[in-house]
Amino acid sequence: MAEQQYDVLIIGSGPGGYVAGIRAGQLGLKVGVIEKDPFLGGTCLHRGCIPTKSLLENADIWQKIQKAKDFGITVGDVTIDFSQVQKRKQSVVDNNAKGIEFLFKKNKVERITGFGKVIDRNTVEVDGKKLKTKNILLAMGSVPKDLPHIKADGKRIINSDHILNLDHIPASMLVIGAGAVGSEFASIFSRFGTKTTIVEVMPQLLPIEDEEIAKEFTRIFKKKGVDVLTDAKVLSCEVTDSGVKSVVETKGKQQTIETELVLSATGRGPVTSNCGLENLKGVQLDKRGYISVDPLMRTGEPNVYAIGDIVPTPALAHCASAEGILAVEHIAGKEVRPINYDHVPNATYTDPEVASVGLTEKKAKERGYDVKIGKFPFTANSKAKIVGEASGLVKYVVDAKYDEILGVHIVGPKATELIVEACAALELEATSESIAKTIHAHPTLSEALMEAAEDVAGHAIHY
Repeated sequence: MAEQQYDVLIIGSGPGGYVAGIRAGQLGLKVGVIEKDPFLGGTCLHRGCIPTKSLLENADIWQKIQKAKDFGITVGDVTIDFSQVQKRKQSVVDNNAKGIEFLFKKNKVERITGFGKVIDRNTVEVDGKKLKTKNILLAMGSVPKDLPHIKADGKRIINSDHILNLDHIPASMLVIGAGAVGSEFASIFSRFGTKTTIVEVMPQLLPIEDEEIAKEFTRIFKKKGVDVLTDAKVLSCEVTDSGVKSVVETKGKQQTIETELVLSATGRGPVTSNCGLENLKGVQLDKRGYISVDPLMRTGEPNVYAIGDIVPTPALAHCASAEGILAVEHIAGKEVRPINYDHVPNATYTDPEVASVGLTEKKAKERGYDVKIGKFPFTANSKAKIVGEASGLVKYVVDAKYDEILGVHIVGPKATELIVEACAALELEATSESIAKTIHAHPTLSEALMEAAEDVAGHAIHY
């Protein structure tokens, strides 16, 4: 009997790998997705995007209840049942995982459980069994990364994996790192009642965001009770009987902060070791362990592709999904277009939310554009006042010569939903005038995007 051969074997079932698998199935390819965990969905579904957003939703509801009196609604004695919070989070995760299993069956994607190791460009070994394939798609994802001098122990010093399994709401917490992960957990637990301090080595929270947006975000975050230390380093963490003593240096001055827990949210590292990549001479890794790929996600090894957190592109679930689709469509011989990474949106689900797409004002100037700016505050937006969340603003970065929108940046209510209009605008090479002339429904939060576009030309109506 002839040995079974796959058209493509995908190693990893995160939002890059499982989406690539489904698209490959739709295209009629014989595809297998290899996953070491007993469940499909990877970090995003089980240890990242989905469980954190579930907890954020709990925090949002809790916050709304606290504000109920402002809306003329009297609520009785309200408490948080954290075990039920965790139970609901797990239910959301489990239902989504079952959904992926259903989609695999529907699209004839073979699920292969076990640890995948590459033997050569046409062979992957899974727990001792060798599988033959025409193409390999590497999608192993990433894991939390410790600071060299501060190692997570899973008890007092924890990472983003550990914190999802807490059995209680801590009294106090120091968060190291103010990217999306650190800021989101600070937003969750500070609203649950944890005294929260966030420490960032860079001059601003959310370092990848536009400076003006990050400044406004920090102002609101502080107002909501989060202690913020920027331009700051955590020099040491000493575990004690009651918690952790952290020595923090801010602009040359040291202070000791005692908390029940320390959350290390200082980034993630690619899973590229012990995967057999040394057997592929054409696969090149940089010093950090990321795999080099061309614009079609091809490595230097023929018929071997790589996507998601193991390549040096934005470490975002939606980016990995787009890369996975691009790779398998290329394998299937479809006409494809490389991803424009300037058009990949960022979304941070804190309170307030922050979202952006395209170039920041600083980056646009660095690239040589003559820049025009348009802004509109949510304080002047009717719907924001109605929902009781009127902090923040929308900011446009526009090429002065052609009026083409280069970037849109939002801090405020539902920013992560509103950014989609800006994503479409950039993809369609829209001008600020075309958005200003687009009639937006009233009253909606989206009117802030229209009025910020009008402000580029200096004629926002309500501000």
